[in-house]
Amino acid sequence: MKKLILASNSPRRKELLAGLGIPFEVKVLPDIDESCPATISVEQQAQYIAQHKAAAYIVQPDEFLITADTTVVIDNQILGKPVDSADAQRMLQLLSGREHQVITGVCLRTYNAESLFSVATKVTFKKLTEAEIQYYVAHYKPFDKAGAYGIQEWIGFIGVTQIHGSYYNVMGLPIQRIYSDELFAQSMLQTTE
Repeated sequence: MKKLILASNSPRRKELLAGLGIPFEVKVLPDIDESCPATISVEQQAQYIAQHKAAAYIVQPDEFLITADTTVVIDNQILGKPVDSADAQRMLQLLSGREHQVITGVCLRTYNAESLFSVATKVTFKKLTEAEIQYYVAHYKPFDKAGAYGIQEWIGFIGVTQIHGSYYNVMGLPIQRIYSDELFAQSMLQTTE
């Protein structure tokens, strides 16, 4: 087995990857440019950024690297991480009572191979009240989350009415898709033969 490296400081991604029971280390390079060319569609941006992050690393022959980027898309626009409370409230008001997409782009890379994919999940929120939005932002401070929410937190418990696709993708890492990837299986899973 190769040494598994997660290139993310996200507590949710660490938790999800740990669930596979494979030891890994976190290695994050500072100041990687996460901008996209204007020619990249909103649906492709997460995958583009994940690949761009992976390209910044020099992967050794005994290493297996995972990079990821998650976007929240509504009305053909990306909701990134909110800059402050007012921005978080604005995002949640936009998502309130509507369906949106959460897209996670993933790049799996070894010394001589790469697997690149994205996973999309549709999420619907009930109509949130101003009091619910204010309570969530004040108590959970979702400033490190795309779209200003964590589905595994209070707002997900009371607000999400439907989900079509991977729940773990909405948390930030489509762990089932990673586990079933051929490159991951070849590099990280011990065969029973």
